[in-house]
Parts: sequence; C-alpha cells; structure tokens
Amino acid sequence: MGFYRVSLSLIICIIGVVAMLEPCSGQDSPQDYLDVHNWARAEVGVRPMEWDETVAAYAQEYANQRSGDCSLFHSGGNYGENLAWGSGDLSAADAVWMWVEEKSIYDYDSNTCLGENPWDCLHYTQVVWRDSTRLGCAKVWCDVGGTFIICSYDPPGNFNGQRPFANLAKAI
Repeated sequence: MGFYRVSLSLIICIIGVVAMLEPCSGQDSPQDYLDVHNWARAEVGVRPMEWDETVAAYAQEYANQRSGDCSLFHSGGNYGENLAWGSGDLSAADAVWMWVEEKSIYDYDSNTCLGENPWDCLHYTQVVWRDSTRLGCAKVWCDVGGTFIICSYDPPGNFNGQRPFANLAKAI
C-alpha cells in the first residue's frame, strides 16, 4: 500500500511539473484583454471597449492560420488589428501593455509617431481609437515556438489625417 501512495504521489508530482512547463495558451480571458485596453482608453477620455464574439471568432480564425509560422502579417480583413509575438507564453495583458507603451512615442499635436519609423506608435493609436468600440482577441501557441496574439477592432482605426481621440488637455 505504501508503494502505491509513493508512486501515485510521484506521478502527480511529475504531471504537475510537466504541466508547468507546457505553455497554456487558453488561460487568457476576454477580460484580460479588455482591462488594459479600457485603462488606456480611460486615460485619454475614450469610452470603454466591449468584447464581441464575432470579432473574437475572426481573430481566432486568423490566429489559427498563423500558428504554423507566427509571422506578424496582418490579415487584410475588415477589422483594425494589433499583432504580437512572444518567445514564451506571452500573456494577453503583456501584449496589450506592449502596445500601450507606444504612447511614449506618440505626439498628439503633430499626430505622428516620434520613433524611427512613422508607424512605430500605430498599435497604441488603435488601442485608443475613439470610434473602435468592439474588441475580439485570440492567442495561439506556434509550431515554431512562442505565442501569437491578435486583437481585432471594430470599426477599425488609424485613418490618415485623423487623431485617435480628442485632446483632453486642450478641452479643459
């Protein structure tokens, strides 16, 4: 009887260790994506986004297509998109925070990105785009390693010549 307890304990322990090493791409909830988006949107006075199952289904379908290579190519669909790749199990919140951190290189007055490339802050401006109200995101573990995350926005944003939100400082 003692042998079975030790063996069962050892098996449970091994399963636990293997489970910790195995990436769990299904752990992120819609709320994990929404919380960071809506925090960033509140910072600039934009109404919160809502989760949309149709938009999420589109994101999941595209993420499944990218699972073989994790390439950061946009789908070319009818939604706005932000893409992220992480070499490990990139969390929903970490991906969105990565996009939100681009705020530091966005200049509202000139409505331009101050980075090396003119598109260096477009992830951020899509997150806070005033007209985008519905969000759907997906995450997959990639065959080449790492995780691929896509957030799709409806309606899309980032239109040339338009600012993502009204400048609160000038409105006061």
